[in-house]
Amino acid sequence: MLPIIETQALTKVYGANGAAVHALRGIDLTVVKGEFVALIGPSGSGKSTLMAILGCLDLPTAGTYTLEGRQVQGLSGGELAQIRNEKVGFVFQSYNLLPKASIVRNVELPLLYAGLGRRERRERALALLERVGIADQADKLPATLSGGQKQRVAVARALANGPALLLADEPTGALDSKTGADVLELFCELHQQGNTLLLVTHDPSIAALAERRVEIRDGVIAAPEGVA
Repeated sequence: MLPIIETQALTKVYGANGAAVHALRGIDLTVVKGEFVALIGPSGSGKSTLMAILGCLDLPTAGTYTLEGRQVQGLSGGELAQIRNEKVGFVFQSYNLLPKASIVRNVELPLLYAGLGRRERRERALALLERVGIADQADKLPATLSGGQKQRVAVARALANGPALLLADEPTGALDSKTGADVLELFCELHQQGNTLLLVTHDPSIAALAERRVEIRDGVIAAPEGVA
C-alpha cells in the first residue's frame, strides 16, 4: 500500500538549554492509504504536537517527514500552505468556521484558495454538504447550527479538495455523547469510502473505533502500532 505518512526519528524541541522542552523524542510512524488510525495519549503526551507537524502547521526540530512521497522539511512557507490546502483536511474541536459566512461559503473557502470558479465551488460544496447529511442548512450561518451540525460542516470543508489525509483533533470534545457518536459514525463512513484518517484523542473508547491505535506518552510511541 502507498504510504501517506512516513516519519523517521521525528523530534520537536521547544526552547533551548535549561528551558528546553522535548515534545517529541524520535517518532517513527507510517500510515498507508485508506487507513483509519487513532493517535491516543494523555494531555501533554505530544500527540497534538505530532498532529501539527503531520498537518504542516509546524516543522520538526530533527528527523524526517514525508507526506505522500514528498519530504516536508525544507519547503517554503508558500509550499507548506499549498500542501495544507490541497493534501490535508483538518477537523478541530472548536470547528473554526467563519461566523459571518454561510455554511456553503465556509465549505467553499478551500476551493477558492485552490482557484476554482464560483459555479464549480458552489456545486462541489453543496455535494459535500449532501455527503455529510447537512445540505438543507447550506444558506444558514454557523450560529444557527448545533455543535454536531457545525462539526459536519467542518468535515465537509476538510474534504473540499479531496485531501490525501484527514486529520481530526479531539473532534467530539465539545459535543454531548449522542452527538459525538453521530460524528464518529460519520468518520467511520468516510473510512469505509476509502479516506485516510488520523484521529487524535485521549479517550480509549473513541480510539477503539479506528482499525489501528498508536499510543504516545512523553513524546515517544509507547505501544506497538498494531495494538488495538
